[in-house]
Amino acid sequence: MPELVSGQAFLQLFRDFRHVAFRLEVRTSYGIPDEDEPYRRFLEGDDPGLDWFAPWLDLMREETGTGKRVERVRVIDSPPSDYLRFELWGTPNNLAAGEDIRYLARDQAEVAGLPNYDYWLFDARTVARLRFDDHDRFLGVFLYDDPEDVLRHVQWREAAWHHAITFEDYQKEHAPPL
Repeated sequence: MPELVSGQAFLQLFRDFRHVAFRLEVRTSYGIPDEDEPYRRFLEGDDPGLDWFAPWLDLMREETGTGKRVERVRVIDSPPSDYLRFELWGTPNNLAAGEDIRYLARDQAEVAGLPNYDYWLFDARTVARLRFDDHDRFLGVFLYDDPEDVLRHVQWREAAWHHAITFEDYQKEHAPPL
């Protein structure tokens, strides 16, 4: 089994890719320690602020500012889970930092045969499959570069991107009031 990559080594993947980083997000919640307090405040109806989010947004601005693309497709339920509502709240900040985030209904993801796990795909060369513990806490990623495995993930990326809609269109058509 590949080595688990986390922390600064995980973030280095975003500095090292050259063209396109793509993520498929299929989970209804994510246990990321830096988000615990902002998420709690969001659920209580308070403004979570952006201090906790700034390191990621700065990294995205820096990397997309060089011409790299960072794309995501988020599989979403109707209605969205509390955590996905939290992500919807934060999405305008991701977009402003240069990410392109699209939304795909869960039933469409199933019809398209997408996997039931999250992954990043870097330059259609490396798959970073996200790992979580039994309590849904993010542990890091396992990296894979087997050509057949990468090709399968590229095909899933293409299917997801083809069927997904922009954040703006999702907001117009589906989003409940935050």
